[in-house]
Amino acid sequence: QVQPVESGGGLVQVGESLTLSCVASGGTVRGSAMAWFRQTPGKQREFVSSISWTGHSKYYSDLVKGRFTISRDDAKNTVYLQMNTLKPEDTAVYYCAHGCLSCSGLETRAEYNYDSWGQGTQVTVSS
Repeated sequence: QVQPVESGGGLVQVGESLTLSCVASGGTVRGSAMAWFRQTPGKQREFVSSISWTGHSKYYSDLVKGRFTISRDDAKNTVYLQMNTLKPEDTAVYYCAHGCLSCSGLETRAEYNYDSWGQGTQVTVSS
């Protein structure tokens, strides 16, 4: 079973940057997508970004578009999320997901399309 493990979270100040990493233990499944979601207390988990198997198709929430960049290195079974110009609103637990086999377009934004999830990594942006 694919088991994503997130790392790279921490405490930063407004405007600073962080890079999150997600290693898919056991290897990724060919044709699958990977994605990042986040959740704050009292709110539902929300979509952040997704990336296709090839790495050429990427999608971003309007909340992070222009500030965050997702990338994928299948040789290392790893997906990254480069977060720039961080805001207090970005404070959340960030979760990595694997699955969405043969998904395309907006399907990669749907939480229910993913089969494997990490335990999350905390990102806190202070002002």
